[in-house]
Amino acid sequence: MKDVVIIGAGGHGKVIADIIQKSGDNIKGFIDSKRCKGEFLGYPILGNNSDFIKFPDCYFVIAIGNSKAREQIYNDMKTMKWYTAIHPSASISSIGVSIGIGTVVMPNAVINTDAKIGKHCIINSSSTVEHDSKIDDYVHISVGTKLAGHVSVGRHTLIGAGATVIDDICICTDCTIGAGAVVVKNIDKKGTYVGVPAKFIHA
Repeated sequence: MKDVVIIGAGGHGKVIADIIQKSGDNIKGFIDSKRCKGEFLGYPILGNNSDFIKFPDCYFVIAIGNSKAREQIYNDMKTMKWYTAIHPSASISSIGVSIGIGTVVMPNAVINTDAKIGKHCIINSSSTVEHDSKIDDYVHISVGTKLAGHVSVGRHTLIGAGATVIDDICICTDCTIGAGAVVVKNIDKKGTYVGVPAKFIHA
C-alpha cells in the first residue's frame, strides 16, 4: 500500500482521490497553494505546495487541470516519488503500452495496444487512445474524446470533450481542440481549433 499526497484540493482532486481509494492505496491528505489548513473530503489539508518536503516517504499526484501548472510543480518537486493513478475500470492493453509517471487515467478510459502516454497527462473518463498513438507530456485528453490509431499529440495540448481525431493525424504542441471538434488533417500551428472539420480560430 502506498501513502499518497494529492496536490490540489478541487474537483479534479476528488476524482483522483476516488481512484486512489479504489486502487487500495492510502490518501495521506492534500496540499494546496490556496488552502493551507482544514479538511477536504474528510482528509487533512497538509499545507501549501512548498510543504511537500515534509513528506519524503509519500507518493505525490498532481490534481490540477492546467498543464503549465502541472509542469511547474513537477519541476519544483522532481526528487519526489510520483503516483500514477489508474482507475480499475480503465481498459489498458497488456501489449506495448507505456504510461508516464504522474499520469491519471480516469474511469472507463481505453488505451489500446502500443500506445505511449507521457508523464503527468490526464486521460479522462470514457476517452479512447487507440493503437500506436503517442501522447506527449502534460496533455489532457478530455471526457469522451476518441483518438484513432497512429495519432500523435504534442506536449501541453488539450483535446476537448467529445472531440474526435481520425487515424494518422499529428497535432503539435500547445494546441486546444474544442469540444466536439473533428480533426481530419495534421495541425502544425499552435492555437485553438474548433468545428467539424476542426479549423484554426486564434493563436
